Amino acid sequence: MNSNSHFHQLLQAAAAQPSPQRLLFVFAGAELPDDATAAQRARFEAGEGGALQPLACVDKHPEELSQFEALVEESRATCPPWRVVFIAALGGTGNQGPSDGQVDAGLGSMVESVRVGRLQGMLALDPHGNPVSFE
Repeated sequence: MNSNSHFHQLLQAAAAQPSPQRLLFVFAGAELPDDATAAQRARFEAGEGGALQPLACVDKHPEELSQFEALVEESRATCPPWRVVFIAALGGTGNQGPSDGQVDAGLGSMVESVRVGRLQGMLALDPHGNPVSFE
C-alpha cells in the first residue's frame, strides 16, 4: 500500500456515512521519561519507544483533505515535530454535522486518551502515512 492508502480509506469511509463527519487529529511526539533505563534510552535514540505526548490537535471536514502529504505539510507549519498522528471520525445527526462543542469535546477526549495510552478506536499513522501499532 502506498502512504496515502490508509488515509484514503478513512476519507472514503467518512464520505460514505449517512451523516456529515468531522475528522479529528491529535499529533503526538514522544519523550523519554526521566527514570528510563539504559535499554529504553537506546531504543528511544533509535527512534522507538518513549512516552506519547500530545502536541497539537485539529479538526477537518473530510472534503478539506485529499492527500496525507498535504496534512503533514500543514502540520509542519502549525505544530512541533511529531511522530504519530491519531485520527478519529465524529459523526453528526441527520443532515447536521457535529457541533463545535461536540468537536471540542471529542478532541479533548482524544488528547486525554493519548496521554494515558488508551489508543483503541483511533487510526495511528507516522509522518509517512504508515500505520503505527503499539505493543
